[in-house]
Amino acid sequence: MSDKKKKKPQKLKARLPRGFVDRSAADIRATEEMVAKIKAVYENYGFDPVETPLFEYTDALGKFLPDQDRPNEGVFSLTDDDDQWMSLRYDLTAPLARHVAENFNDIQLPYRTYRAGYVFRNEKPGPGRFRQFMQFDADVVGAPGVQTDAEMCMMMADTMEALGIPRGDYVIRVNNRKVLDGVLEAIGLGGEENAGQRLTVLRAIDKLDKFGVEGVKLLLGEGRKDESGDFTKGAGLSGEQIEQVIKLVDWTNTTIASKQVGDGFPVEWSERTETNENRMAQVSSTNSSRIRALDIAFGWHKATRLGIEELQQISALISSAGYDDRIAIDPSCVRGLEYYTGPVYEAELTFDVTNEKGEKVVFGSVGGGGRYDGLVSRFMGQPVPATGFSIGVSRLMTALKNLGKLGASEVVEPVLVTVMDGDAEAMGRYQKMTQELRAAGIRAEMYQGNWKKFGNQLKYADRRGCPIAIIQGGDERAEGVVQIKDLIEGKRLSGEIEDNAEWREARVAQETVPEGDLVEKVRQMLEAQAEDRRRAG
Repeated sequence: MSDKKKKKPQKLKARLPRGFVDRSAADIRATEEMVAKIKAVYENYGFDPVETPLFEYTDALGKFLPDQDRPNEGVFSLTDDDDQWMSLRYDLTAPLARHVAENFNDIQLPYRTYRAGYVFRNEKPGPGRFRQFMQFDADVVGAPGVQTDAEMCMMMADTMEALGIPRGDYVIRVNNRKVLDGVLEAIGLGGEENAGQRLTVLRAIDKLDKFGVEGVKLLLGEGRKDESGDFTKGAGLSGEQIEQVIKLVDWTNTTIASKQVGDGFPVEWSERTETNENRMAQVSSTNSSRIRALDIAFGWHKATRLGIEELQQISALISSAGYDDRIAIDPSCVRGLEYYTGPVYEAELTFDVTNEKGEKVVFGSVGGGGRYDGLVSRFMGQPVPATGFSIGVSRLMTALKNLGKLGASEVVEPVLVTVMDGDAEAMGRYQKMTQELRAAGIRAEMYQGNWKKFGNQLKYADRRGCPIAIIQGGDERAEGVVQIKDLIEGKRLSGEIEDNAEWREARVAQETVPEGDLVEKVRQMLEAQAEDRRRAG
């Protein structure tokens, strides 16, 4: 036998991978409450649910991955037994496109659908940035007109209000990627060969609310170093190119809205806008002025002009429906994904919250989307128009908690049936009581721990937050009665009563009733507790 001391086996360390979180009962219930309200709005608009799997073949996600040359970069990937790459879904849109294409002959167009589920990003985690998070999407496939995009924006607004976010605390921002695509083409970034650089530009602009104009300029140029020292490589645009892009997205700080026709802009603009006067009069003055400013500055380009005309149509539709105080035309809204081909939109919360540094900041975006007419077409070889938006469930839940709009639906912890005797007959009686309570719709559980230490059972009930405890020992059984202990009232009284004599006299927190009256008496106590909570609230 070796003299060497045997090493103890190393205990496995419990640890959570970076960028992932465990969810508590409170978080799960809050999410379910929120999702139910969102579903109700979607169903009201005539949408139906569908579900796609977590994994897709990587080529189905395609060139829209963060790095198409490395299948496992940006997504979590593995090879199937037939050597095909599979990836955890990056969003819910690409899987829907695959689903529609694969089932095209069985789907009734326009196809109006919604789905909620987790998506995965193999990216660097950080504060508020996770590698697994939930999205809730709604999409319409097979509807080419921008009236569908306008309706999507209205549905986003209705969803915000259904969740308790008051009008004025949110805005739905709308733009058109054709406007930006026209500007990028005009500065020499058109064509497939510049697709990667265009995507970098889009993602840089999408950071405008986070980094401001100067930060975006850095990302459009050589790059930007953050506070931690991490460097993000920029799009490599020239100074002149950067100025043209900033002129579009930072439109609020320019004077284009006040420029007159002839200030270096095409003369035909005045002729075009004259023919639109009647239509422009129908939309809100704010949206009208923004569209007019866009047209003055960029309407000379064919692609940009088409995008502006679509924005005019959307503006007229939302005005007619009475939504122009909630939906705003905003040229700085671009969205960071390349597959958008037309209108894009974003739900932004406008109220202040306190961040981890104790600073007051605007909460910002909680969801967005747009038109992606090319995504389904990749599988079909024919045009298939589509539009949709996605809500970031976790981020929106944080916002609702800040507003005090979440967790309003109360969850009552279970009534605890305590165990005084451990023989089979006694256990059967306790289980019968528990089942009778459950059959009456009362949440209940029988104590499953070490029953011999009765004090531990009441400690368990207290820590669990149980409202009531049911007690039946040998004496109660002989008399055919049970004791019902109001733990909520008992806790209140324990803070007011000073001695044991006073406690014995104040027996209102505990009642003895016949076994047959158990369910009815428990129900009365729970209703009384609920009424106390309503009054206190």
